[in-house]
Amino acid sequence: MKDPKKRGQMDWSTQPNYPRPDYLSSSRKRLAPQLLFKGGILHSWQKKIAVALNKCFFDTLPPLTTVDKSKADIVWLIYDLEMAKEGDQDRYKLTKLDEVFTEFAPALMSITTPVPGNIDDFVKLLQEKFDEQLETPPTNKTIERPF
Repeated sequence: MKDPKKRGQMDWSTQPNYPRPDYLSSSRKRLAPQLLFKGGILHSWQKKIAVALNKCFFDTLPPLTTVDKSKADIVWLIYDLEMAKEGDQDRYKLTKLDEVFTEFAPALMSITTPVPGNIDDFVKLLQEKFDEQLETPPTNKTIERPF
């Protein structure tokens, strides 16, 4: 890239296809299995668990029932990057924003139990997507009666 000093502050976040974190996938594919297996072992040994998460990731989790620190099995350590002046330069600093205390079983249940939406809304959305793929919408076939 030519002239990196001049272009180093370019903001691509408004561009199409700009990558975004997939927190939903991260919680289902990474966090939940680790809590289930590693957390399950630690919990059976009656050991406390600390989970450090980015604030945006934590905000995508379902609501967790909090308990007093003395009753907690898990402490969720919530961090974020904050801009800080360091001399004459701006730098990011990792900052702990919050601590959330929960019990093991209710937290695991909350994270691993899906909250399904209305099936009629889902079928309607699928039908709309299906209709968009056809040049002319069907007159006799729907998702509910495919044959």
